[in-house]
Amino acid sequence: MTIPTITLAHGAEIPAIGLGTWPLQGAEGATAVRTAIEAGYRLIDTAENYRNEEAVGQGVRDAGIPREQIFLTSKFNRQWHSVDGARQAAEASLRRLGVDYLDLLLIHWPNPDQGTYVQAFEGLLKLLDAGVVRAVGTSNFKPAHLQNLIDATGTVPDVNQINLNPYATRAATAAFDNEHGIVTQSWSPIKSAEMRVDPVLVGIAEAHGRSTAQIILRWHVQHGYIPIPKSANPQRQLENLAVFDFDLAGDEVATIDALDQGEANVADSDQIGH
Repeated sequence: MTIPTITLAHGAEIPAIGLGTWPLQGAEGATAVRTAIEAGYRLIDTAENYRNEEAVGQGVRDAGIPREQIFLTSKFNRQWHSVDGARQAAEASLRRLGVDYLDLLLIHWPNPDQGTYVQAFEGLLKLLDAGVVRAVGTSNFKPAHLQNLIDATGTVPDVNQINLNPYATRAATAAFDNEHGIVTQSWSPIKSAEMRVDPVLVGIAEAHGRSTAQIILRWHVQHGYIPIPKSANPQRQLENLAVFDFDLAGDEVATIDALDQGEANVADSDQIGH
């Protein structure tokens, strides 16, 4: 199965869907990554805070696919929010993953109480120039945080990864990303078991002869977002990939958009982070 790609601001080609790996660890995590790659996934998302980079790296090696065909993303924590800290974080992730470069490295949370995410981004840009990473980005950044980065460096992140799903459409952040050429990536794109049985989504799924999860993921794709659903089940991994051979009608997309419940259930990145 061939997955479409999206060209990022700094030129890297990122697959239009990926595998989320939190909280998969150990042998289970390695197996999940291997089966996902065998199914056709080429984007694998991990993080320092997931404590599974070793397992992800093992799964990549076990799959036997050339490294250059895999798009590896990781993220680092607040203790590394400095220019040199970003370098140290990258080097540690490379060691744990067992690779010599990252395709994308993200600042996991802005942690504005610490006030040093701009320096962390400056460190990422140095890593980009050095070829240690192919793309740089942010996770859980609001428009104000992103604007601070742009004002300070004159450079936009390639990706902003946020908690986004039909119950939390994050319209303001997604619009800012789009306006500035930042690709929006969706973590926890299928929010919960509750969403899988939502009568609106079930009705659209029945109309297309698809699963509810496929309808949700197709909604992300049609908005231009990159969803990274987590699954260790090989059959569900395959199902989640099969969203590029049908389209939702405009009124169906609008109906799903209307399920938005605001940001009350979204973690406030001005208040929390690690």
